Amino acid sequence: MSQDGARPDTPFLIAHLSDIHCGLPHFVPNLLDRAIGEVNDLEPDVVVVSGDLTGDGLRQEYLDARAYLDRIECPRMLVIPGNHDSRNVGYVHFDELFGDRRSELHADGVSLVAIDSTEPDLDNGTVGRGQYDWIEQCFAERPDSFLRVFVLHHHLLPVPGAGRERNIVHDAGDALECLQRAGVRLVLSGHKHVPYAWRLEDLFVVNAGTVSTTRLRGNTKPCYNVIEASPERVTVYRKYPFHDRDTLVSFSPASCEYEKPASLLGEATRH
Repeated sequence: MSQDGARPDTPFLIAHLSDIHCGLPHFVPNLLDRAIGEVNDLEPDVVVVSGDLTGDGLRQEYLDARAYLDRIECPRMLVIPGNHDSRNVGYVHFDELFGDRRSELHADGVSLVAIDSTEPDLDNGTVGRGQYDWIEQCFAERPDSFLRVFVLHHHLLPVPGAGRERNIVHDAGDALECLQRAGVRLVLSGHKHVPYAWRLEDLFVVNAGTVSTTRLRGNTKPCYNVIEASPERVTVYRKYPFHDRDTLVSFSPASCEYEKPASLLGEATRH
């Protein structure tokens, strides 16, 4: 999918939601209602939903998730499945209700490529060597993009404060090499419900929390991410439904000079 538009002199806005989990006992409809309203008020250029739309991949859960996401007014959306969505052969419902499990979008100097990192009925994931050439080709088609963004559900790096990390994608090393070759600057993921941000060489890896459940770790709260991107600066904010936002990381897409709040690590440590 390729869509181009123009909104001159303003940052390119990405709203990044993850781990909605319709059907789980911890799901809080009011949180998702609020987040959708806030996203619509923001009027982002694209909305990314990085998986775990459901609790167990069941059809009614998928129908509920589809109904919620249909209320998002942004015409450009990238939606991928998470490990919960691939339970119980749930990927057949994803295919029917959401379409392709991998997609690309190019607009206003920003290129996004999203893939399905799940494996049926397993919590762990993989990017898959069969996708490396496709990923690189997608980005290579737009050499003039000032920001290249890769989206998956699982982690490429262990997340501080997430407990014992067992669910990094199996081919994380090869996948990181692929992204480096492709000139990717920003990776968006979800999965463990812990928002965090790292710099790894010239790659910024940003994890989203859960937007609409109380299945939380440590001092984290339900949240989603908002990315403001321009050729001069990319800033990733963590937004709390009903509340304010704070900064996860801010960086130059050209030089990779960056700033990250020192307080971020405190959520992953004992007070």
